[in-house]
Amino acid sequence: MSAVRSKICGITRIEDALAAVEAGADAIGFVFYAPSPRAVSVAQAKVIMAALPPFVTTVGLFVDASPCELHETLEALPLDLLQFHGNESPQACEGYHRPYIKALRVKPGDDLLAACRAYARARGILLDAYVPGVPGGTGERFDWSLIPADLPKPVILAGGLDPDNVAQAIARVRPYAVDVSGGVERSKGIKDHDKVRAFVDAVRGA
Repeated sequence: MSAVRSKICGITRIEDALAAVEAGADAIGFVFYAPSPRAVSVAQAKVIMAALPPFVTTVGLFVDASPCELHETLEALPLDLLQFHGNESPQACEGYHRPYIKALRVKPGDDLLAACRAYARARGILLDAYVPGVPGGTGERFDWSLIPADLPKPVILAGGLDPDNVAQAIARVRPYAVDVSGGVERSKGIKDHDKVRAFVDAVRGA
């Protein structure tokens, strides 16, 4: 099995971004969704991104954002990857000429194979817990047995991960990558650097 990648999402401060990079995270995520306690402005993200060293993937998370908002964000920020966490259609996700991943909130009865086929141009599929009315970042774990073994896209596993359970999650799901936000925080939007290091170490050791 190849090395599992790690993404630290919900970054709001330069020091947290640099701590994630220092710990060895492959990617950091910025939330462009105003209702989220981890939301950042374009101006905030621009300052943080300017402080990053090379070879760190920057991901912008959007939830049913308008084309105008997305275009303005992409004109201002050199995001490497888009993460669509709402009800965006495949056509909407493909309209910005940037690599993207599509988040799916998993619940019993979902046809994840059909969803992967629908988002055929996605670079990967992020699987998160389904909580009614909440597009993500709930900190809830879902039933990993609902994930088919033969999904045709790289799987990014999210939902309730933390330094104590991520190795178990990797052993069970064998994802391409894991994504964490609340599981490595002191408070919403503020990362605990010790937890970030412990999380990345656990991913590398899995």
